[in-house]
Formats: sequence, C-alpha cells, structure tokens
Amino acid sequence: MGEGAPERGGYRVPAPERDACVVWPDDFGTRFTIFVDTEEEFDWGAPLRADADGTGHLAALPPVHARFAAAGVPLTYLIDYPVASSPLAMDVLGGLMADGRSAIGTQLHPWVNPPFEEEVSGFNSFTGNLPLALQRAKLVALTDQVTRAFGKRPVVYRAGRYGIGRDTPALLAELGYRLDSSMRSGYDYSAEGGPDFGAVPNQAFRLPGGVVELPFTTVFTGRLRAHGAALHRRLGRLPRGIGVAARLGLLSRVSLTPEDMPLHEAKEAVRVALGEGVRLLNFAFHSPSVEPGHTPYVKTQADLAAFLRWWDEMLALLNKLGARPASVDEIVRAIG
Repeated sequence: MGEGAPERGGYRVPAPERDACVVWPDDFGTRFTIFVDTEEEFDWGAPLRADADGTGHLAALPPVHARFAAAGVPLTYLIDYPVASSPLAMDVLGGLMADGRSAIGTQLHPWVNPPFEEEVSGFNSFTGNLPLALQRAKLVALTDQVTRAFGKRPVVYRAGRYGIGRDTPALLAELGYRLDSSMRSGYDYSAEGGPDFGAVPNQAFRLPGGVVELPFTTVFTGRLRAHGAALHRRLGRLPRGIGVAARLGLLSRVSLTPEDMPLHEAKEAVRVALGEGVRLLNFAFHSPSVEPGHTPYVKTQADLAAFLRWWDEMLALLNKLGARPASVDEIVRAIG
C-alpha cells in the first residue's frame, strides 16, 4: 500500500488460505478465551474526541476480575493509550496480573493515541485507513508505553473498532507481536470506511508474517445459518429484514459477548460453534461495562447484575460442554 493514504472504501479481508489455518495440538482440546477491550470512558452516542481520557471505572474491575479468577478463567486486557498512561490503571491492572494467568495486550484507538497528526473522524478511527508511517508511529508509541507501564512487552493486539488494514500484519510482526484479534468474523464495516470481515471464519489462522489471527467469534444460528454472512448482508438491504429473520428463527448473527447479545442466543451460538468444530472460542467485552453509566450495555445496577449473571451462566455452560479457558501464554505455546 506504500506510505500514502489508503484508498477510501474499506478493506475487504480475504478468506485465509487452507494451509494458513491453525491446527491445534490434540492436547489443546476445546478452549475459550476472553478479551477485555480496556479503554477510556467516552460518550458512545457522540462524535469521537481526542481529549476523552477518563479511566475511573477501572477501580470497579477487581471484584469483577475476582469472579473470573475464582472460576479459573484468565482475562486478557487489551489496553489503549489513555489506560496505559493512567496511574490508576497501572495500579489496578498490575494487581490483577497476580493471578498468574491473565495478561495485558494492546488496543489502538488512534484518536487518543499519539502522535496526533490526523483529523479526528469516523473514517480515521479505523487505524488501517491512516498513512502507513502514522500507523507505525502510533503502534510503536502504544507498545512502548505498555511495556514501560507493566514491565513486559505485549504479544497480543486488537485494533480499536476492528480497524485492521492491509499493513497491520507486517507492523505487528515487526514489533514482535504473536497474536492479533482485530477481526470480527461475519461483520462488515465498509459502509463507514472500515474493514469487511464477511469472508473471515471463526477458526484461528496465520497472517502474512506469521502473526496468528484469533477472530472475535461470530456464529450464525437459525434454520438458514448455512447461508451465513452472505444472506445476512442481503437481509440488511431489506426494511427490517434482519429483525424479521431473527424473530422467525431463520437467521441470527450472534457474537460471543454479553453486550447486546441475549444469553439464550449466545448459549445456542456456543453449541453451534462447538458442533461445527471450532476449537477456540473468542469472547469479549468492554471494560467500562463493569461500572454503570459508561456504555449503552450497562446503564444501571440492574444491567450490571444481568451482565454478571450472563457470565456466570455462560461459564457454567462452557464447563458442562468441556470447553476449558486458555491464557495467552497457553495459546502462544500451542501455536509454536
């Protein structure tokens, strides 16, 4: 793509070659991981702002983390620049690493990550849309800040807003990353200038340069689920097409997150994914959701109770189905 600005219109991510798919060792079994988009507080309904840097919600993380730790489940905190440079975050997250299995990675929100050279806009919020030199400079700044703050170089990355670009794999390999989770299987952000992940599967696969992609798991359920992303895209062009198809039990698109995904649908999605042979399920949530009032998903204490109940029931189901939690270190060892 070179050093200039990319073409507008989004990056259509190609399906991986068959030989790029990760073959997990037999003893890896069936596993799941939970990535936490650990980020600043901002108004989800307002334009992005470069000065949004609140991190007070992180004080509410320890009791939530403790629930997962008690169940033997590590969390991977993908932190962005405001978090990585927050004394509160250094104290809180540093303490959470004492469980010995959780990890800290990076998440790049370009609008709050130096150097600040681009106009703050929706299009530029997808990091892959920025000039290559600026992408590299921002990623270096973030990686170095996380390393200074926590004393360990991160090996797992997620582009904020899933804004991966054609150059991202090479940049990650250059900086020593081993894992990426910037792709959201089955989603298409091209209408906003972002990537199109319609061809991306749920299975892990190797990117050019050797970094392994762990897509955020998305499962199509319903009687027409075999038609997946292509049918969902067509339904999106019809008035209320997606909602009608879901209500009729024909097709639903379900991501593995408690944020706007009903528990019964997520449970069915897990059963479908495991039945289709997915060996590593990838769950996620946003850190501000641990305190009411920061995200559209957790506005009240009742919402927070439902959020935590979602996880309690989901972890119980995963245990019943024989899916064990996987830490970043365990995944890196498994991919060799």
